[in-house]
Amino acid sequence: MTEIVSISTLENDATFSAYVARPDSAPTAAIIVIQEIFGVNSGIRQKCDKLASSGYLAVAPDLFWRLQPGVELDPDIEQEFQQALEHMGQFDQDLGIRDIEATIHHIRRELGVSKVGCVGYCLGGRLAFMTAARTDIDASVGYYGVGIDGLLGEKHAIANPLLLHIPTEDGFVDKETQAAMHAGLDDHSRVTLFDYEGLDHGFATEIGKRRHEEAAQLADSRTSEFFAQHLK
Repeated sequence: MTEIVSISTLENDATFSAYVARPDSAPTAAIIVIQEIFGVNSGIRQKCDKLASSGYLAVAPDLFWRLQPGVELDPDIEQEFQQALEHMGQFDQDLGIRDIEATIHHIRRELGVSKVGCVGYCLGGRLAFMTAARTDIDASVGYYGVGIDGLLGEKHAIANPLLLHIPTEDGFVDKETQAAMHAGLDDHSRVTLFDYEGLDHGFATEIGKRRHEEAAQLADSRTSEFFAQHLK
């Protein structure tokens, strides 16, 4: 079952929407699906639906609601891609993390699921790292997060498991940045990094030209094993 729910901000001064996919039986845990720069589009909803089919309560909050509620863009359409970049430039990531924290609280208090993880893609991959460092999320996964080298000063705050998927030919994350991520995180006891040789940004998207089927299935299988281990 799927529905749109309303979530209160941490300050209780506004609300934002979230797409929710529920499993057929009581969920084993909940997973927040953190959007790319394209909003909660059909690909993100499909991610939620797949997680629900695996027994999780999946929640995708609309993090662009302060800019334009209900953004849904297609990365394969140039005009919409450029619009997504504009949203990215205007987006306040610190407020986005507070909205993710509000989503965690909503899941635990209102939806009654205590174990909560998150998985994010692109912008969401970066936000997954920030969520691991700034909230009490139980487990986090980031796919091709951008600019994580600039966040390494927060790594000491990561108390619960974090998994990062890194395509080695990411057009938005150069080799120097990838090397900095490994240098800063390889010895962190709570962080696991996987490289995907020769692959570009967006390889695990559900829809569109960017998907690489074999690599997406491998990364998703690793994510599934990770959540099964850490969201018990």
